Amino acid sequence: MRDPYDVLGVAPTASQAEIKAAFRKLAKKYHPDVNADNPDVERQFKEINTAYNLLSDADRRAKYDRGDLDAEGNERRFSRGGYRGARAGTRSSGGSSQRGPFGGGGRAEDIFAEFFRAAGIHPEQDARTGGTAGGAAGGATGANAGAGTQTRDSQRGADLTYKLDIEFVEAAAGAKKRVTFPDGKTLDVAVPAGTQSGQTLRLKGQGRPGAHGSPPGDAYVEVTVKPHPYFERVDMNIHLDLPVTLQEAVMGASIPVPTIHGRVQLKIPPGASGGTKMRLKGKGIHDSKSATHGDQYVTLRIMLPDPPDRELTDFLARWQPKNSYNPRKAAGME
Repeated sequence: MRDPYDVLGVAPTASQAEIKAAFRKLAKKYHPDVNADNPDVERQFKEINTAYNLLSDADRRAKYDRGDLDAEGNERRFSRGGYRGARAGTRSSGGSSQRGPFGGGGRAEDIFAEFFRAAGIHPEQDARTGGTAGGAAGGATGANAGAGTQTRDSQRGADLTYKLDIEFVEAAAGAKKRVTFPDGKTLDVAVPAGTQSGQTLRLKGQGRPGAHGSPPGDAYVEVTVKPHPYFERVDMNIHLDLPVTLQEAVMGASIPVPTIHGRVQLKIPPGASGGTKMRLKGKGIHDSKSATHGDQYVTLRIMLPDPPDRELTDFLARWQPKNSYNPRKAAGME
């Protein structure tokens, strides 16, 4: 995958606000729902999500800038040629970096990482275990080998950490995801409703096997939630900017609105202003501990025809002198 800064078309010095604005613009343009006739859009949209997910997290962004993470957010590994270089490795390779959506080349990844990415999972040794799985299972070394006094607990199998990318709606509403291990074994992981990026799910006994009959280690699934093009989560609530026509705002309407639980009808009262916020009770995140639901807040955004409608323009030119009003004066701004 290309440099995430190139994918979003922003500079490495871009602020979080600039990164978020660039993502929203690209996500709307390349969303598969509005590009059904373009088979490449799904790949492009996934690349945008991956780039934003990395750069919107300040800690992961800093690690990427230092070269600790690759463009997909995976920890870099040592190879026979030494530590694989940081971002500078791709920027100083002789070619110029093309900034903007979907231009330029890619970055080669090792075969082992590709194997896991095909399943949406990126395995790596958990730092808690220390050393490698082979060292944990291979018995004592050095001074301990002579003593022969390792305890059963010290020979417990190594823990493993897996990274799992899930969609925003799957994390918000809950879902089951199938995890594929290197040996071909699969497990269905229950992702609880309301899961957030950075949360870790424990799979007891699914790590490396222990030595000499010792218990196996555990597997820890670290969840990364992909950003959504129009939903935004705030605590247990969902926020949505809803485009409406001038006619719908003036005359009122009943229109379908997406929620994380499916579409519902929203009744817009006549004379609704742009910026009006409406609540869909219980359509937010479900809190399994308290058995309560958050809400969804819908903010109306009045969209005028593009290009401007001549008939509407002529009507307003006749209407305004007879019905002048000043909303800024009413708000105390003038």
